[in-house]
Amino acid sequence: MSSTSFVVALTLFHLSFFHLYFYQSNFEVQKPYDVSQDQRYSYVDGVHKLWVYSTNKPFSQGSATLPRTEIRIRGYDYSSGTWQFEGYGYVPSGTTGVSIMQVFGGSSRATTLMVRVHDGSLTNYRSPVLASNIYNKWFRLNVIHNADGRVQIYVDGILEYEGSDDGGSSHYFKFGVYTQNDPSNYMESRWKGIKVLRK
Repeated sequence: MSSTSFVVALTLFHLSFFHLYFYQSNFEVQKPYDVSQDQRYSYVDGVHKLWVYSTNKPFSQGSATLPRTEIRIRGYDYSSGTWQFEGYGYVPSGTTGVSIMQVFGGSSRATTLMVRVHDGSLTNYRSPVLASNIYNKWFRLNVIHNADGRVQIYVDGILEYEGSDDGGSSHYFKFGVYTQNDPSNYMESRWKGIKVLRK
């Protein structure tokens, strides 16, 4: 994609959306309860780096959930309207069986959308495949959620998925690494340029 086309495509995602601003308090790091934050998360030169091991503890004592190091975006929970997450992600080779971004809140499960990595491919849950060969390079992820029931996933400006959400009455965005099926021992994702927008 040429630089001009890239700028045009990026602008189209922001048309009619309001850009919401962040403070440090909007980013809540959820990590294994028995380690310090700096053992699973760093923020250097505008890049969030989050990592976890499949043998780690859950984020809270007594929780039955699998290991994670995620950022839960606070202050922008929603139950109506159209909302958008934008971020540039990077996944190093070897990371697999992990969620790297999710829209929390569903009726039949905890989430209404979950972008995962399986063997070098981005997927929505286990399928469909959104993009292949994503290891070791930056990609732009745009997730648009109309709380009336529709979700869209764009990878590098291309619509890769559109469908119904999973219901639910309250939603918010998360990104990082959250263990799923057939995980690698070590899981990592990096993020920069995080934005939340709404109509």
